[in-house]
Amino acid sequence: MIRKLLFTLFLLITSICFSQEKTIENLSTAPNPFTRKTNITFKIAKKSTITLLLKNVLGKTVFKKDYQTKIGINTITFYKNDLSVGIYIYSIQNKKSIISKRLVIQ
Repeated sequence: MIRKLLFTLFLLITSICFSQEKTIENLSTAPNPFTRKTNITFKIAKKSTITLLLKNVLGKTVFKKDYQTKIGINTITFYKNDLSVGIYIYSIQNKKSIISKRLVIQ
């Protein structure tokens, strides 16, 4: 009886862990590398507030801003402003997901 209960509990936990849907997908940046501005595009499953983070190669956060999204494809125009030439890691996150990629400023 206990073995059956433990097995059922194991199956339940496994199905919950593997059934989590991706809420942010298809993250891309164009143009990349860029000199003045670029468009960050992603697809999201639900309306939500996302945070765009940009970190330098040392891991220091150099840009952070929240955005409201719509269901489907979203585009954020990102301006270089006073950022130096170099390689950065940008992340988009909400309460359920985080996705990161590389960004190059020329």
